[in-house]
Amino acid sequence: MKKIRAAIASKNPAKINAVSSVLKNIEWSVDLAAVDSDSEVSAQPFSQQETRQGAINRSKNALGNFDIAIGLEGGVYELEGMLYLCNWGALATQEGQLYTAAGAQIPLPEEIAIELRAGIELGSIMDDYANESGIRQHKGAVGVFTSGLVNRGEMFSHIVKLLIGQYQRDSD
Repeated sequence: MKKIRAAIASKNPAKINAVSSVLKNIEWSVDLAAVDSDSEVSAQPFSQQETRQGAINRSKNALGNFDIAIGLEGGVYELEGMLYLCNWGALATQEGQLYTAAGAQIPLPEEIAIELRAGIELGSIMDDYANESGIRQHKGAVGVFTSGLVNRGEMFSHIVKLLIGQYQRDSD
């Protein structure tokens, strides 16, 4: 059985749960640690490129002495005058390999887009919008705007599966 030491580049419960739920279902012995890791991008990434770069930076910054590190980043981008939610993940290895993958994307209501364009971070906007606190820690904006059919953890789990699948393909 393959044994690896893995880092999740976040202390956010939705991201930690996404990674741990995927890793527990593969035939590896995994020692997983949550590591604070800087994205080195804006607090609110505002393009596909910036969101992807944030995930890459998080994974590389968390790698340390781990075999692999997974960085996950949420952001927004503009397409045809509408703002869309986007999410990216990156997996970095000690051997210098880097894998990336993106997840679900949905348009955001204009009232949310207006606040984002004014410089307010999506997490704060969503807490006010849903009259809850810590939305980013569990259901996320995607959970609010899909009536709970997809939550943030599930969305990130899909990205983690894409990352782990690429890594497995190359390491088997």
